[in-house]
Amino acid sequence: MIDVTMENFEADVIAASQTTPVLVDFWADWCGPCKSLGPVLEKLETAYAGRFTLVKVNADTEQQLAGAFGVKSLPTCILLMGGRPVDGFMGALPEGKVREFLDKHLPSDDEMAAQADAQAAEELLEAGDADAALAKLQEALELNPSDDETRYNFVKLLISVGELDKAQAHLAPALVQSPLQLRFEALSYWLQTLQFVSTDARGSWQPEQFDALIAQNKRDFDTRLAKSRVLIATGLMEEAMEELLEIIMRDKAWNNDVARKTYVAILELMTPPKPKADAAEVGKSKGGIELMGKSAMQEDPQMELLSRYRRKLSMALN
Repeated sequence: MIDVTMENFEADVIAASQTTPVLVDFWADWCGPCKSLGPVLEKLETAYAGRFTLVKVNADTEQQLAGAFGVKSLPTCILLMGGRPVDGFMGALPEGKVREFLDKHLPSDDEMAAQADAQAAEELLEAGDADAALAKLQEALELNPSDDETRYNFVKLLISVGELDKAQAHLAPALVQSPLQLRFEALSYWLQTLQFVSTDARGSWQPEQFDALIAQNKRDFDTRLAKSRVLIATGLMEEAMEELLEIIMRDKAWNNDVARKTYVAILELMTPPKPKADAAEVGKSKGGIELMGKSAMQEDPQMELLSRYRRKLSMALN
């Protein structure tokens, strides 16, 4: 249990809730129901063994925080996950009702273990140990097969290290989701590209061999697509998108729109993952609770490149 003020709110509530749900208990010394709810919450924090963190805010001394969360009566409890409020309750609920509230939102023990494995995998990958990272991600996915984030990272790493058959098997469940997530569709096109390069004779061609055929027929889309796939496999994403644009500008719908879909997949794969919400980021809950702070993002060269190629695609499609 942590006592929170304006000084440590962003660190101990907003930032902390990125990794562990945080239950904020707004209370006051004069509030009788607060005194009966407080021990219940502290008991449950111990019983749940790290599945959530309890913080307490004195609504009398921290009126700005109470106002920011729209607190109208005491006690009021608000649960934050991922830096944002997700739910709350008012009044001194009995222990059973508080458990129901928590169980509705908190990850299970298996999900917690899976999260720990996923975090360990991220650290292993940063340390350059891809094999150990793969083992951790697979363990995490077995514990929580519905975790799309872990599945995405696992399949992406499998593709990166050339485990294409295994990647296809673990990608399959995500491809039957409705609606299909763009990031999984992007992995599918990347996988198809590497499968092509590893099985088709043109996978070992030099650019000049493709260019010689294209010079004879600007509408040789099959050769252009093959060239773009070889470029993708060698990491030349800009060159690959330029080749795909040539197809799109001449025949948008060719071969079931494969050129546009592959182009979009490249953009998705090149897009950096969203950083965890900064403690200073502004957010608002469904209930209208507004969090303090500010956010400012400057476009870096990678984002500028992505913006430029999104504009090129838009112009080609119009």
